[in-house]
Parts: sequence; C-alpha cells; structure tokens
Amino acid sequence: MTAVIVLAAGEGRRMHSHRAKVLHPVGGVAMLDHVLTAVDQLAVDHRVVVVGPGAEAVEALVGDRADVVVQPERRGTGDAVGRALGALPAPADRVLVLYGDAPLVPVAVLEELLQQPVPNECAAVLVTVVVDNPSGYGRIVRGADGQVARVCEEREASSAERAITEINTGVGLWDRAALAHILEGLPWHDGEQYLPDAIEGLLSAGRRVGAISAPDPRRFWGVNTRAQLAAVEAVQRELTLARLMDAGVTIEDPATTYVDAAVEVGMDTVIHPGTVLRGRTVVGEQAEIGPYAEVIDSQVGDYAVVRQAVIEQSHLAAHVRVGPFSHCRAGTYLERDVHVGNYVELKNTRMGLGSKAGHHCYLGDVSIGSHVNIGAGAVIVNFDGEQKHHSFIGDDAFIGCNANLVAPVEVGQGAYVAAGSTVTHNVPAEALAIARSRQENKPDWVRHRGLAGKLRR
Repeated sequence: MTAVIVLAAGEGRRMHSHRAKVLHPVGGVAMLDHVLTAVDQLAVDHRVVVVGPGAEAVEALVGDRADVVVQPERRGTGDAVGRALGALPAPADRVLVLYGDAPLVPVAVLEELLQQPVPNECAAVLVTVVVDNPSGYGRIVRGADGQVARVCEEREASSAERAITEINTGVGLWDRAALAHILEGLPWHDGEQYLPDAIEGLLSAGRRVGAISAPDPRRFWGVNTRAQLAAVEAVQRELTLARLMDAGVTIEDPATTYVDAAVEVGMDTVIHPGTVLRGRTVVGEQAEIGPYAEVIDSQVGDYAVVRQAVIEQSHLAAHVRVGPFSHCRAGTYLERDVHVGNYVELKNTRMGLGSKAGHHCYLGDVSIGSHVNIGAGAVIVNFDGEQKHHSFIGDDAFIGCNANLVAPVEVGQGAYVAAGSTVTHNVPAEALAIARSRQENKPDWVRHRGLAGKLRR
C-alpha cells in the first residue's frame, strides 16, 4: 500500500504575508491545491497533509481530500514526516513525500517514481535534476557503479562535490519501516530535523538508495520568497500557454498574455496581446479575446469577440460582441448575437437574443428581452438608497437616449421610451412613454440677463 505525505507546515516568513505560504496562488490556484490535484491523479491508497498550528485556512482547502496532521512546533521536515508516519494505516509500506510549496511537479514523474522497487530493492528512490547553478542544494554523489553513494549538503561539501550539478529535489519514495527507524536517530540542527539526513542514515546502514532524473528542473522549484513565487508563476504561465497553443489556440504575444492554470480555450480562438484570463474561465472556439481584455471566472461562447473590456462572473453566448471599454460585472448573461459597445456597464443583467446597447449605458438588475435597442446614456436606476430593485424590458422595445428607468419598472413588448425621459411607471406593450417637461424657449433671455458675450471672456 502506498501513502502520500504532503509537507505544508512552513510559515513562509520570507514571504512577509498574513497568508499561509502554501495558499499563495500560482496560475490562480493555491500552491497546495496544485499538489493535491497531482496526487488525485496517482494510484495511491492514503493521503496525509502536515500543517502547522492555527492553519485553519489550509485545513479548509484540504477538506476531505486527505487526512490532516498538525505539527505543533515547526521542527523541520524530518519531524513533520515522523508525525505523519504515525497517522498512516499499518498496511502502508511505502511513502511518497511531496512539498506543498513546490506546485509544478509533473504527474508523469511521480507515476514513474511509483513504479520503482521500493521497498523490495531500494529503501528509497529520489527524484534528481541537473541544474546550471547547484548552490544551496544537496548534491547527488554517485559511486563508481552509478548508484547513489551519498547526498552531500552544501555546508559539508568539498570543492569537488560542490562542482556536482545533479541535485536532490526532495521528492522521494521511501520504505516506510526503514524511514521510521532512521527518523528515530535523525540529528538535530538548531532545533530542527531535516529529511535529507535520512538518506545518509539509510546508506550508512547499508541500504540502497535509488534515483531517477527528471528533465526540467524548474518543475521542482520550491517557493520561499515573493521573487521565487514570481519565477514559478512565470513557468506555470508558460506551461499553460503551451497547452493552449498545442490545442489549436492562437496566442499572438505570449509575453503579454496571462492565463490561469484552470482556464480552457477552444480551437481557433485568437488571444490578442495584453489579455488576462483568470480563474475558471472557459472560452469557446473561434472567438477573439483582446487586445487588453480581462475575463474572470466567466464563460465566453463560440465566435464571441471581447475587446478592451472586463468580464467578471458572466456568461457570453455565441456571437456576442463586447467592447471596447465595457464592463460586465457579476451576474451578466448575454444571449446570442448581443452587442455591447463602448463604455457600457452591466450588472446582474440578462440581455436577450440580438439586443444592443451601443454606448455609454448603465444596465443593472434588469432582464432585457430579444432585439431591444438601448440608446446612448440610458440608465437603469436600480438603487433607491436602501435596496436594489429589478426591472424588465420586453422584446423589441426601444429605449431612447438619456432615458432613466427608475426600478422597479416594466417596459412592455414593442414599447418605446422617448429620449430624455425619466420613467417611473410601467409602460404598456407598444406604447410610447414620454416623461419630460415640455420645451419652452424664452426670447432674448440672455440679453435681458446681461449674459451676452460672457462665455468668451
């Protein structure tokens, strides 16, 4: 039986944050969530996450995906693993150790690791990588037979050993019984025990330690600082964009395109420069997003176009056009062929098939039917100072420029609202609503008031 231990108790002091280190997002997903998602894809029998004291937010993220073990005092990775071993069921004879602050470890490498002969031939198998600059990492020292002879920490390494570029990533598969025995005598370093010391213990006891080499060192980077977080974020973004381009998405300028890990984009969609796709966004096929558009936790249909606009928690159906410079706030639902032009803001609003709001409108808390025209400057006055109210506009209605619809109000099917009207009562179907004072011109008013020419001064 194979168990997984994920170490997630680090405080992340160098992050200078109120948030637990493993909860910082990479590609819009918490680092620990990345690791747990990878574990979900493995053929393992038991999962344990080690957290620090007062880590309720971390425990909430873990939920029922794993058991949680609290390390009361942060006394190093060796101590953390030892506590986790005690929480494992008796049949678990081997343990995969992962780190909650290393979010990009490839599932394929972990699957290869699980195929290694632990505990039969090896007491442990490590994942190693070759790096250009091994400074700060434990070097893998191999014997004449090519097997791991020792893992030399930098503080103890000779000049020859420091020149070695193969390093220990910390990811490894362990014989549970052998590991538990070695941990009992693990040395202390300033009040902490380090798991890598267990490798030397196994080798000193005559046990064999194997290693598999992974191809991309960046996938094993851990995060301890904001700079490292940014570096890992850049790798995640590169992986995400590569995934989308491999699936048939055109990304004109990857350097200025930011896409979260969970985003899905359909074939033949074009993403223009300056685009940001966040959260659980899904974009259909043959759409155009950008330039300079931000789409957050939203659905965008096939053939839709979003330019220089912000879309949040909204649904845009096929052939919808939004922008430039418009904002769809939470709860917006635009049906097929809707056009939303420049400087239009929508919130909790549904626009029906083929309806249009060309420019300079606020449409909040309103259900709009099909083939409705909303004129420039139209406003749904949805807030009375205490609560929001919902309004309805029927199919084929026409709302003139600079009209105010004071909610709650209903404009019937095919009705017209004259430009400049402030509508406070329902408008029947096919009626014309005019709610403005009659124009009156005062002859010579300017001259009588002595105002002539003052605007030119």
